[in-house]
Amino acid sequence: MIYKMLYIWNIEKIIDNILQEHKLDINFEINNNLNAPMSFNVSTNTISFNYLQVNGYMSKIKIKETEENLVKIIVFHEIGYYLTFKKHRHDLRTLMYGEDKEVEALQSEIEKNAWEYGRTLVPEELIESYDQVREQDSMLLQGL
Repeated sequence: MIYKMLYIWNIEKIIDNILQEHKLDINFEINNNLNAPMSFNVSTNTISFNYLQVNGYMSKIKIKETEENLVKIIVFHEIGYYLTFKKHRHDLRTLMYGEDKEVEALQSEIEKNAWEYGRTLVPEELIESYDQVREQDSMLLQGL
């Protein structure tokens, strides 16, 4: 499926609409230096996005879904990080100073929770696509 490029203002509008709809007090910003499509920073309570990375990521996800809905799915996953950190006061010192295995285990738990908690906000008509993106995302991370 060939996707059309979404511009910064398209992505900002999608993020803003979702945050308003769910009454979430989360900041968002463009960050062209980000090495990922989106990222949630717990210390600044901010979702950052790189629109070039977002568009590149969408080109790698092989499902029949609109560009807008794919961005929504990415946003719901990022909100999942917000909900994860809100529900679980992870000891973030582990991420900074922990042993490799401790850090890896905590990152894995946070990632799993982010997908699960983000899914609780996904509208019914996007659940199947959300699950497909989650599956493909893990394969992309493994380099498959």
